[in-house]
Amino acid sequence: MESALSIKGQATIPKTIREHLQLKPGDRVKFFVHPDGSVVILPKLPTSALRGIVSSRRRRPATLDEMREAVAAGASKGIKRGKLR
Repeated sequence: MESALSIKGQATIPKTIREHLQLKPGDRVKFFVHPDGSVVILPKLPTSALRGIVSSRRRRPATLDEMREAVAAGASKGIKRGKLR
């Protein structure tokens, strides 16, 4: 499939691609350029689309103290392994 560029540098995404990506008017897309020069276009999902994709084993939200402890534990592991500089 191909599409021509307008004078403004705009291109129409072919209908089959729009349908495959489930794009509607007003949706946003992201472009990723790979080191080999290839380009990937993906729909930019609203944050509301991410709700529920990760199941939680916890019944209650973590407290700030629990979060600080987890961050400190993770940071100290990273320093010991030489990952943080």
